[in-house]
Amino acid sequence: AGARHGGVEPDLYRDTWVRYLGYANEVGESFRPLVPVAAVWASYGVATAYVTADAIDKGRKAAASLASVAIPGFTINRLCAASLALLGSLTRWPLPVRKWATTALGLAAIPVIITPIDRTVDFLMDSSLRKLYSTEGEPPS
Repeated sequence: AGARHGGVEPDLYRDTWVRYLGYANEVGESFRPLVPVAAVWASYGVATAYVTADAIDKGRKAAASLASVAIPGFTINRLCAASLALLGSLTRWPLPVRKWATTALGLAAIPVIITPIDRTVDFLMDSSLRKLYSTEGEPPS
């Protein structure tokens, strides 16, 4: 819907005429001396609907990017915490060696966890939020 700018789809709520609906209450307030109070309240309804729709849209988009950052980060965090604890109880290695070994394990795990996490997040999003918004995702290749 609309022309692309620099290869990026325009934001319906920020880059089109729809943005002006967010100012409906200001227009209503400006007309307050001339129109019934119900019209002013209706203008607040339009502005509130705009803000709610924009928030839902941004929340949906943020949920997908948050999942791609939070889940891998949490996974590496727990893997490193567990490996540091295990190395502390199973070896007599000095703490700096255990810390470097934990760091190496965390870095080595990154390429291993990416595909399973991406596929799991896609499956969960397709089974939940994307059904609500009717936007099936593309499975990762």
